[in-house]
Amino acid sequence: MTRRLHLGAMFPGTNSTLVWSDPATGSHIDFAAFADFARTAERARFDFVFLAEGLRLREQQGKVYDRDMAGRPDNFAVLAALAAVTDRIGLAGTVNSTFNEPFEVARQFATLDHLSGGRAGWNVVTTWEEYVGENFRRGSYLPREQRYERAAAFLDAVCRLLGSWRADDVLADKATGRFLRRADAGAFAHRDAQFDIAGRFTTPPGPQGRPVVFQAGSSPEGREFAAAAADAIFGMYGDLAEKREFYADVRRRAAAHGRAPGTPLVLPAATFCLGDTDAEARERAARVRLAQVDGRTAIAFLEEVWNRDLGAYDPDGPLPDVEPVVGGGAVAKAMAGVRKYPDPPATARRWRELAEAKGLSIRELVIEVTGRQTFIGAPSTVADAMCAWVDGGACDGFIVVPHTVPGAFDEFARTVVPLLQERGVVRAEYEGRTLREHLGLACN
Repeated sequence: MTRRLHLGAMFPGTNSTLVWSDPATGSHIDFAAFADFARTAERARFDFVFLAEGLRLREQQGKVYDRDMAGRPDNFAVLAALAAVTDRIGLAGTVNSTFNEPFEVARQFATLDHLSGGRAGWNVVTTWEEYVGENFRRGSYLPREQRYERAAAFLDAVCRLLGSWRADDVLADKATGRFLRRADAGAFAHRDAQFDIAGRFTTPPGPQGRPVVFQAGSSPEGREFAAAAADAIFGMYGDLAEKREFYADVRRRAAAHGRAPGTPLVLPAATFCLGDTDAEARERAARVRLAQVDGRTAIAFLEEVWNRDLGAYDPDGPLPDVEPVVGGGAVAKAMAGVRKYPDPPATARRWRELAEAKGLSIRELVIEVTGRQTFIGAPSTVADAMCAWVDGGACDGFIVVPHTVPGAFDEFARTVVPLLQERGVVRAEYEGRTLREHLGLACN
């Protein structure tokens, strides 16, 4: 029998999975959309909802590229509001460790944990891109190789702040309704290569002690950071074989750090496309990919690798006959494609060979080489596949990323989750109240 399968639900407002043109996609800034999403996930007994973060609007060649985003509201404000309209589901948000300060983040998460009754989760991410740093007047002050050094110091400082209150530092005086604080309550000092801070932390720890810590890096540095300090890893897209390798590697690293068996949890992102039959789901998945990668998107993606303006090329025509620009270029200050494909000329050669062999246009090639839906099929097929991934040593569960909200997410909650509940791998009712309890983690 498949072991317990953990489920998170990502509100996909800052990534290119979402199909904005689909009528089933609603607002991504109206609070009602967030509340509906969280309530749906809670009715389906998900472990948590998950909010991504975007600290700058995406741009290309100096112009805002609005194909995959519509508003970037602040995560803490949204999560705090969700705490008031939900009861059990965990509330996890991405908060950057490069452009924030430990005191502020620790106080915000302690507050969220109190407001939610112990349901707070923090996805610790790093940022090295100069174009994001400009929003904070820091430019590219932090070299890329140092970002996880700062993240580790940041997390250590936050944990020290949250631990600066002892269990007996707050005593309720029931006769007066006041609180009595001991003289040294909240005292802290943290000094390392990144931070030199000392003072009094203002907020006692919440019910969990500290929030559940997620980490989303897949690089060797990210894996090492997660293995040493995270409670759970938000893995990126990939096939079963890739996830098995990732899972085994992270567990090896965690064991080397003396972590308890079974930690950290590995929860990859899972996209999906459903249908009444497997054949219908495959047809629908093909339409979804065409909607996710329209002509403009295909050209923009190729520009990230070619590092030059390709606007004159037909997305339904052949790949460019010019070579990528290596080194500095005019396309963008920091692009995902440049990071993912560090050898642009070699990448271009491989893609030309693939396009010629299969007769692919630019748009078709981009669809071919970029991520497809992780799971495609009838609800029973998708449920089977999810169980197979967990049984096959690829993960401990999934963070579901729908291509439309509320449409596709509601469909998943209505059709797939009940099948997982019938198999006993997803809870039918919440047993605990905190996010740590949902994930089988000890409070600390």
